[in-house]
Amino acid sequence: MNDLLTGILGSLAASAILIVLGLLRGARPMWWLVAVCSRYTRTGLGRVYLHQTSAEQDLARDLRRARWVKVLAGRGNVLTREVFSPLWSADPATQTVQILLPDPDSGQDSWLDRRSQEIARFDPGYTRDLLRSQVRTNIDYLARVAQTRDGIELRTFNLPNNCRVIATDHAAYLTFYGASAHGRNSPCLYARAPGILYSAALRQFDAAWAHATPTLPASLP
Repeated sequence: MNDLLTGILGSLAASAILIVLGLLRGARPMWWLVAVCSRYTRTGLGRVYLHQTSAEQDLARDLRRARWVKVLAGRGNVLTREVFSPLWSADPATQTVQILLPDPDSGQDSWLDRRSQEIARFDPGYTRDLLRSQVRTNIDYLARVAQTRDGIELRTFNLPNNCRVIATDHAAYLTFYGASAHGRNSPCLYARAPGILYSAALRQFDAAWAHATPTLPASLP
């Protein structure tokens, strides 16, 4: 029993060390070490990006071959960028897209407002109304997209606004927002399916989805 416990603790320690190295280096040569360790521990962690924006090229590739996509975002600007454009075509390969965004019309002291206050501490240009306005703009964009293709469903939530999840049937990209940085400057984890991190990402999305408010009607192919 002691040998088993020692082995488990040793593998977890090795995972932690490799993750830290990956975050510090942020270089592709480190990824194979992280992937080997994750297979041993069954976490499914494949890569660590120093910044969320560094993952967009790989994310675009995964989105192009996805059968379904789930997005939980704190603002949703990525949905309007080129990385997501293949999903909004009239004849996409992806069958369904489920999107969760913060409720821009939530009451005072909402989780969206709390995130606004965090951002304002290091970015003085951010205000409560600015973040709400950005979310509304992205919702309007998705509403127009939904008029041109089927399979898009949007819901809004008023829950802790502290992470971004983009998941497909193959993998998940997880960003945990820090209190002193924009999401685009936060580290992003790539988790393969199946694996502990991938399952946790889907569980996080499904829990938020179940308590969210439909904003665009479901329109399945």
